[in-house]
Amino acid sequence: MKIELENVKPQEIEAKSFEMITAELGDTPLIPGTEMIVKRCIHTSADFDYAKSLCFSEGAVEKARDAIRRGVSIVTDTQMAKAGINKRTLAKYGGEVHCFMSDEDVAQIAKENGTTRATACIDKAAAMGEEFIFAIGNAPTALVRLYELIKEDKIHPALIIGVPVGFVNVVQSKELIMETDVPYIVARGRKGGSNIAACICNALMYLDGRE
Repeated sequence: MKIELENVKPQEIEAKSFEMITAELGDTPLIPGTEMIVKRCIHTSADFDYAKSLCFSEGAVEKARDAIRRGVSIVTDTQMAKAGINKRTLAKYGGEVHCFMSDEDVAQIAKENGTTRATACIDKAAAMGEEFIFAIGNAPTALVRLYELIKEDKIHPALIIGVPVGFVNVVQSKELIMETDVPYIVARGRKGGSNIAACICNALMYLDGRE
């Protein structure tokens, strides 16, 4: 069998990819204003399920973009997500990216309380008293702790990106976030990951054209 490759210049690959994604989506209905976020998730994963599984609270995109413009920082639950977020672009707005998973105090608190490090990370963020965007791509326990603190009126996120991947309590933790009145972008079901969490953060920043 003869394999024929497309002749695409390096600088044209991304544009060509998005053309293919748009064509394959066809008339799949997408919420106005969320299209590029959905397409970037598909571009990152080659998984068209995100066209149906990504859920947005009302006005989530605009609220998230406003928070980014105000210099709100991002807290992630993995170093991988932190590495994938465009920190240079975020810094143009005055924001930073934090991941507390490797912090010694987080490890100690998790050990003392018998919780996961992800839970302890959320407690550390809450104790800082700042407004954050939370990008959770790995740990459903982080989403559960966010839900608890929101209900206790102890934390007020600007946005929760809830896209952990896996099996145990993954689906349930995402549904809990969707029950809150906090702006959210959630990948319903089992799919997600740190790469998707970072992708959504970048997509929100790129909507302002500061890529």
